[in-house]
Amino acid sequence: MADQFDVIESGERGRRRWIGLAVVVALLLIPVVGLLASREPEPEAASPTATPEPIRSLRRLDNPPNVLNAHSTGKGDDELIQVVFPNGLRAEVRYPAELGLDEMGSRPFQGFWIGDRYRQLSAPYSGAIEVTRGGRPLRNYADNVTLWPRQAGSGTYGQVLLFEFGRWRLAMYDRGMGLTFDERVALAQAVHGKVTKDGYLVLSADDGAVRLAKPGATERGEPVGPQLWFGGGAGEMVVLAPTPGCKRDAPLPDVISGRGRPAASVCRGDIQVAAVGSPSFRRAAIEGIKVTVK
Repeated sequence: MADQFDVIESGERGRRRWIGLAVVVALLLIPVVGLLASREPEPEAASPTATPEPIRSLRRLDNPPNVLNAHSTGKGDDELIQVVFPNGLRAEVRYPAELGLDEMGSRPFQGFWIGDRYRQLSAPYSGAIEVTRGGRPLRNYADNVTLWPRQAGSGTYGQVLLFEFGRWRLAMYDRGMGLTFDERVALAQAVHGKVTKDGYLVLSADDGAVRLAKPGATERGEPVGPQLWFGGGAGEMVVLAPTPGCKRDAPLPDVISGRGRPAASVCRGDIQVAAVGSPSFRRAAIEGIKVTVK
């Protein structure tokens, strides 16, 4: 009896081993067969004579909406663009094509005084969203001027007045004690902006309440007159600032010197050219940019 049970048990174990092996093999074959069945044929290789699609400039695609990309024309290894400063001064800028000032785009800057208080108007690099954060204004001072809360991490800066002039959005970041209600109303009513046919912003102010800083004007040793800022954000930057009697040791605009990176400048007649960025970028800007006032 014991031998019989041993034989029977031995036979059952052998048969179960074969059945188990068959099941394992079947389970392994199912995904392989499915993979082979669903696999698409390899695409045919592109013809070596096919013309690849042109690659568009990533620098231009990355430009935010509050930036003007002027149309450039080529002249040898250089390019030319026509610019208009916030005070209406027109100039032709010639620069090495490698700089790509047209693709970097420009933004206006203008300092001003309301009474004896200095403030400035600048174009946020990312447009209105940089100020509004998708929220609602605290107050409207005019159809085109709104008040926004103090931004987190803005240091000594307070609430923000946001001006709308056509396609442009200019911000005035208040300071210290801040302007009074009456001063803000006067500022909103006194400052005007006109967009030229080629997209530049020209600013003006009614006599009395507000005085726009003229070319060459300084505040605490920094130039605060009309300027054009090319580039920005965390990248390379060039600033053109009308500066009558420009001298080589003229102070740099705060947007350049305040970045904590090596910077350089040069005078092209009565225009200061200041640049911040890599050594090669600074060299190309300082040696290659030429400005002709019209």
